[in-house]
Amino acid sequence: MNKNLIIRPLESSDISIVTGWARKEGFAPGIGDVKVYRNTDNQGLWIGSIGDKPIGCIAGVKYNPFYGFLGLYIVKKEYRGRGYGICLWKHVLNSMSNTKCIGLEAAPDRIDDYSKWGFKTSSVTTRWKYETSVDYSFKNKYIKGLFLLDETEITKGVIQEYDATKEETPRPHFLSDWLFRKSGKLIAIVDRSEKCVGFGRIRPCLLQKGQGWRIGPLIANSPELAEILIKSLLLRHPGTVFIDTPGLNKNSKELMSRIGFKKDSYTVRMYKGIQPTISLDDVYGLACLELG
Repeated sequence: MNKNLIIRPLESSDISIVTGWARKEGFAPGIGDVKVYRNTDNQGLWIGSIGDKPIGCIAGVKYNPFYGFLGLYIVKKEYRGRGYGICLWKHVLNSMSNTKCIGLEAAPDRIDDYSKWGFKTSSVTTRWKYETSVDYSFKNKYIKGLFLLDETEITKGVIQEYDATKEETPRPHFLSDWLFRKSGKLIAIVDRSEKCVGFGRIRPCLLQKGQGWRIGPLIANSPELAEILIKSLLLRHPGTVFIDTPGLNKNSKELMSRIGFKKDSYTVRMYKGIQPTISLDDVYGLACLELG
């Protein structure tokens, strides 16, 4: 039956459909996220359709020839078990066959499936949940010689230069679109020489019922700076807030618990090919599980 499946690049008219699927699955997609995925790699998002009817999707976004990420792998419930999902999977892997390293976040019950395709486990990614109230407030700690800036005071180059030291491969195009959107809030901490020592973003997301917020990316030189960033982002953003922390950050669990976040769920980071060697000690929040 999968011979009827047509696989084509995602178009602008598909964005709201895919976002709705992700919302229904409980992915808590950020509003506008899928558009950024498409802008990052306009040949990396795929739709599976039967005739003109979209029934599934998958993302295989390549940051560069060395690194890419799989995600947004969805087949509508009524079309599962017919081989459509494996067709999408094979298609995206083939499109990334020359990429030296491919990452993904696996649901616990899919680890064995991905292992059969050459993916190896790296660490556990934890999704944390926080319920804020309208009157949430805190007394921000002052750290001598450092300054907290909002998006109106931040230049793109300052964050991109800092982020490049914390990621396996630079991602300036993705960061530009992701961080400087109108919705949500971006803040950064810089020293007297205007060198970034931490930054974070909070953006609105779609829950299965209603709306909430997601924090990410959030990167900082120390747990103390990460705490200031998180608490600053929580201000004036009442409701449900999620943040996804990488298991290779040994300080994240204690920090999230101290602030008041509760464990919500987890996935497992897996890689196929040459695994990244850069430390994640300073990464406290991933941008998203779909793009790593």
